[in-house]
Amino acid sequence: MSARRSMLLTISAGTDAFVDALARASRRGEADFSKAEPVVREILDHVRHEGDATVLHYIEKFERRAPRSLLLRDYGGAEALARLPAEARNALEYAAARIRRFHEHERQAMFGATFLLDGKTSVQGFHYEEGGIGLGLRVRPLRRVGVYAPGGKARYPSSVLMSAIPAQVAGVDEIVLATPLAGDATDDAVLAAAHLAGVTAILDAGGAQAIAALAYGTKTVAQVDKIVGPGNAYVACAKRLVYGAVSIDSIAGPSEILVVADETADPAVVAADLLSQAEHDEDAYCFLVTNRADLLEAVQRELATQLESLPRAAIAREALKHHGQAFLVADRKAMAETADMIAAEHLSLQVDAPETLLVSIRNAGAAFVGRLTPEAAGDYVAGPSHVLPTGGVVRFGSPLGVHDFVARTSLIRYSADALRGEERTICALARLEGLEAHARAVSVRCVVPRSGADKPPARD
Repeated sequence: MSARRSMLLTISAGTDAFVDALARASRRGEADFSKAEPVVREILDHVRHEGDATVLHYIEKFERRAPRSLLLRDYGGAEALARLPAEARNALEYAAARIRRFHEHERQAMFGATFLLDGKTSVQGFHYEEGGIGLGLRVRPLRRVGVYAPGGKARYPSSVLMSAIPAQVAGVDEIVLATPLAGDATDDAVLAAAHLAGVTAILDAGGAQAIAALAYGTKTVAQVDKIVGPGNAYVACAKRLVYGAVSIDSIAGPSEILVVADETADPAVVAADLLSQAEHDEDAYCFLVTNRADLLEAVQRELATQLESLPRAAIAREALKHHGQAFLVADRKAMAETADMIAAEHLSLQVDAPETLLVSIRNAGAAFVGRLTPEAAGDYVAGPSHVLPTGGVVRFGSPLGVHDFVARTSLIRYSADALRGEERTICALARLEGLEAHARAVSVRCVVPRSGADKPPARD
């Protein structure tokens, strides 16, 4: 049976409640944009057809301010960095260096190979010959991307670093940061982060109007190829609706953490990690999977104790009240199976032999392996981007990285002999699908005399 115990709703394996709760948890990514969509569609349509003036209108309407300039290329990032207190400046510089090193490793591992495309121009990708057919893949960075960063009470310079640095490492020419600026010293951390991350311009706007300007372009704002970064429901809805005009990373939902803990876990540490996500916002998800009822009881007590001194306790309490769940299971196998079903953005493994358990867990955005590895380290300095799929999307999605900022081109080149050798096979497949013009597009090349090296041999 299930019962409300302190902060977390406890659900025991072997009950109908357990099956129902796990099913609901695995479906948490089904966002409802019914309220936001009519408003967002209107904003997108107006910006698409009316440009800068409409963007400025919506900034005044929703953000209650008038930016001094819509697009800032000289945004004073270096000066903002210098103005920060030494401790904050050093922390940002340290984090930026760590993030950059990780993504440089990622780029080398994923796209390290090169070849000469025309005999003299080196490009990323691979190329090989197979029976007179040249085959390959060219990998190129996107030309221009937009990075969205929320404003207001949720201003996270770390997200600027985590979103823009992978784009810079990938070789993107222009990185436009969309964020509403306050116009005072509170902007310094974001401006400094933008400078460290290689941001080339700042779009001083937030909300769906910023997404529209990036997606469709205006007289002032050039259209980007891709938009990345989290935002509220209106931003998420706008990103979903502009997909096709541009690419997007994913539809970001509330932050989430899943702690898997056994008898070796420290209840105080487990509680601290759960609260580190609960304090984000009232909609955050906090899951605990354990095989120990005594540990669970201790975690419940720790949550109550730690909340007493937490500055954002009201927010954290609401998150735990609505989305705090503890799944009590029998053994390690069930722990892994339950974690896989939940498919969490952040997976914290506070168990004996955590790597062994991780082998059995396919679905996780970022895995924090071992009791000494806090999720907060991944938020700030570990290196991998903290921009992760939420709502179970890690089943098929991945953390933001260099691969998000490149496009691939397949390369195919046939010689005359190679085409002649495959003519019958290609034509047979084309006619099998009822596409005669496809077949003729092959055959015509094998009968029409051509000059140059690609001239097909005379037919019998």
